[in-house]
This record gives sequence, structure tokens and C-alpha cells, in this order.
Amino acid sequence: MASLAKRKHSQASGQKARQTKPPPGIWTGGFGVPLVLVGLLLLLSLLPRVQMHDTLAWSFRIAALGLLAWQLLLFLRSRTDNVRNGFSVLLRPQHYVQAMVQCSVYAYWGYYWRPVYDHFWLLLGQIAFAYAFDMLLSWSRRRDYTLGFGPVPIILSINLFLWFRDDWFYLQFLMIAIGFMGKEYVRWQRDGRSCHIFNPSAFALGLFSIVLLTTNTTQLTWGQEIASTLTLAPNIYTFLFLIGLVVMYFFSITLVAGMAAITLFGFSALYSASAGVPYFLDSEIPAAVFLGLHLLITDPSTSPRTPLGKTLFGILYGLGVFGLYSLLGALGAPTFYDKLLCVPLLNLSVIAIDRAVRSIGADALVNVWPSSWFGGRANLAHMGAWVLVFGAMTALGKTDGRHTGDSLPFWQQACNDGLPNSCERLVQLQATYCNDNAPWACNELGLHYRQGRIVGLDADLSLAYFARSCELKFKAACANLLDDDLQLTDNPHELDLRLLLREGGLNLMSHSLDALYSRACDHDWEFACGGAAGITL
Repeated sequence: MASLAKRKHSQASGQKARQTKPPPGIWTGGFGVPLVLVGLLLLLSLLPRVQMHDTLAWSFRIAALGLLAWQLLLFLRSRTDNVRNGFSVLLRPQHYVQAMVQCSVYAYWGYYWRPVYDHFWLLLGQIAFAYAFDMLLSWSRRRDYTLGFGPVPIILSINLFLWFRDDWFYLQFLMIAIGFMGKEYVRWQRDGRSCHIFNPSAFALGLFSIVLLTTNTTQLTWGQEIASTLTLAPNIYTFLFLIGLVVMYFFSITLVAGMAAITLFGFSALYSASAGVPYFLDSEIPAAVFLGLHLLITDPSTSPRTPLGKTLFGILYGLGVFGLYSLLGALGAPTFYDKLLCVPLLNLSVIAIDRAVRSIGADALVNVWPSSWFGGRANLAHMGAWVLVFGAMTALGKTDGRHTGDSLPFWQQACNDGLPNSCERLVQLQATYCNDNAPWACNELGLHYRQGRIVGLDADLSLAYFARSCELKFKAACANLLDDDLQLTDNPHELDLRLLLREGGLNLMSHSLDALYSRACDHDWEFACGGAAGITL
């Protein structure tokens, strides 16, 4: 009897040991991994790029120390409560494929706008922070962490649209933390399983966009520059289209991106036909928005599952961007937020969209066309249709290449004719070029504020613009500065033309004079059509 009891006790002990044994593929006691990431953050804080600004360096150090303190608390808890902190490795294609596509955008864009490459070490720091934060957050929730590429596309996505300047960079780490907390805590039941409601990067971007707008602090970020410098890379629309095909092929999101683009192209064309001026300033669809509809709204986890649902989701995104562009412009706010603000709202609508679509009895309608037509290859058919649509838009000159809005004489004439929003757009463009040190544009702004026809009278601002133009050796501005009754103007000089004719992208500083004058003539500058003799040097 004693032997039998001993044997039973031994079996029970063995069963208990097996129950506490971690599942296959789970590594326990993994505190070394976040510790290495913390060490990486501290090492990065010593780099010359990070040391350029004290606040930036301390942002890295404080982020590392915060993670270290959190790790220490979890370590003490694991010793006290006998809690296992482990992780497994799982590489999901939607993470590493998207990350590779995003890296190609950084490589191509950064080749033409150097700050992107200079941002590399800050990107690496954010990725290290994101991995450590996500890992510690999972362990705090008493869950094993799934180690893969998940944080990488989130960080790359955030930085494709918004990053804070060096002296406010600690807010970048806060934005990342909020994005991952939203993924962890803001969840719902979808198709019988718990999943996050919001695309993590879109949640963080949307929330911080609201804060920046309400506090009027957009200047703390590079948001405006990011949105405008994408076009510095030649043929950016074709490039984004091609890499977008990769994402479409692997994750069947063609209907989302394609319908969003078609909606925006269509409404822009209708507006231009009725108003006589482009809806967007210098494109049928801004390049940053075109980027967003390929790499921001296409997260399979936070978009509809059915083909018709994806179609509606894309249409709603296009309508949202279209409406927000006008709303933000009317409020005097930066319009680049248009592509960011509507994504979280669309994520909230996903279940309602899927439920409404599934209530439709017609299989052909739910699947956009009969499911038997393509034998399970409907996404390839959708991609083929999108290729044809983009090809048609390119042939019509609605993507890369010169756009009507690139011509300042067009906006001057449109303003004289009283066409909708044309005077506001003219002033906006001239202010942009004046900030780039184009003396002609500064003189024109000075005239606007002296005349008070399309902007309010402002003598001090007028003199400031004249002074800036005069410093840049524009003779008409110098005369206007000396005599309050003068309203002299002149043709743009050679330096002006090299700035005014860039179409948002090309560097024209090395262009020959003949090529420059020919380009100016193509942009409706009539004085340049006679060649070099018509240009004031």
C-alpha cells in the first residue's frame, strides 16, 4: 500500500511538472532581449546624429531608462509570483513584405531628399524602442510575446507621414507607445476572435494629428515637409504604383487602394470640370495621399474581408480625404492631415460594413462579380483592372508629369477671373516660393498686402516681403520698399525660374538657360518664349 501511494504521488508530481512546462517553441526568461534593445538605445544616444541636439539625446536616454525600469519591475514580479516571461518566433508575411516595400520608399525618396537618410538612426532607435515596449507590454499582460517583424512596418508607416523635430523628439516615442497601447487595449470581437480595432500606426497618427491641429503646433513636426517632398523623387506616382502591386498581390487589398484612388481621381476631375481649377493644388491626387492609400489603409486586420466591403472601404477613404481637404483648408489648417484623420473612423466602421455586405443575398454583388468567373483568382483580375485604370490616368497626364496647377500664370489668370479658391492658391504658392528665396514671389506677396485686393491690407507685412525680395537683389522690390506709393512688378529672374518651374520636384539649378527658358514658355510665361533675350538676369 505504501508503495502504491508513493507511486501515485510520483505520477501526480510528474503531471504537475508537465503542466508548468512551457509550450513547445516558447523561450522563457527572455529578459536579455529587451535588455539588449535598451542597450542599443543608449548606444544610439552617443551617435553624432543624436548628439546634434541635447533634447534629442535625452529623449533616447529617458526612453531607455523608462524601459529599463519597467523591465526591472517585471523581473521582480516574475521572481515573486513565479510568472513565466517568454516569447516565441513567428514571421508573418504581412509584416516583412510590407516592411520591405516601405524600405524601398525610404530608399527612393531619400535619394532625392537627404533628410530621409539622415533620419535613419532615429528610425533604428524607434524600432528598438517599439520592440522593447511591445514585448514588455505583453509580459505585463501575462502573455508570451510573439517575436517577429510586427513592430517594423508600424514604425516605418508612422515615419512615412509624421515625425517630430529634434527638440520635440520625445513625443515621437510617446506616439509609438500610444500606438502599441491602442493595439493592445482597444479591441473587439470579430468573427469569433479578439482583435485590435485600429491600425496601430493610423491610430497613433490620427490621435496626434488631432492634438497638433487643436493646439496649432504642426510646426513641431516635419509633417508638411514630408508631404511635399515626396514629389522631389521623379515619377513618384509610377514608383508607388509598382510597389503597391506587390502589397496588392500578397494581401488582396487591390479593391481598397484602387477604389480609393479612383474615387479621388473621379471627384477631382468633376470639380476641375465645374470650377475651372484643380481641386488639389498641383495634382489630381497628392503624392502623399497616393502613398497613404497603398501603405496606410491597407492593413488586412483592420479592413473589411469581403470584396464589396473592401470596395466600400476604399470609396469611403477617398470621400473622406476629399472632404477633409476642403474642411482643413477652410479652417486655415494644414491640409496634409486629410489622409490621416479618417483612417481610425474607417477602422471603426469595418464590422458594420462587413455585416451590411453579408446581409446581401446576391453572391455576385458581394464578390463584385460572380465568384466562379476567375476560379479563386479574383484578386489578379482586380489588379489587372487597376493596372488599366492607372495606365489610362497616366496617358491622360493625371499622375507624373506637368500638371495645370504647376503653372503660376495659370493661377494668376484664374485669380483675375475670380475662379473658386484661385486667389488663395496663388498666395499659397507664392508664399512657398518666397520661403524658398525666390525674390519675384516675395515681391508679389508684398504687392498683395499693399494693394489689399485678394488679402487684407497689411503695411508691415508688405514692407517685410519687399525687404526680403530687395535683399535677394530684385530691383522692383527695392523701389517698392523706398516708396509706399509704388506698386512695381517685373518678370521673374533666372534664379526665380529655377525655383518656380520645379513642379514640386526637379532640381533645375544645373539646367542650361535654353532648357530653362523653354520650360518657362511651356508653363505659360509668355516673356520667356522669346528665349534668353526676354529674361532679366
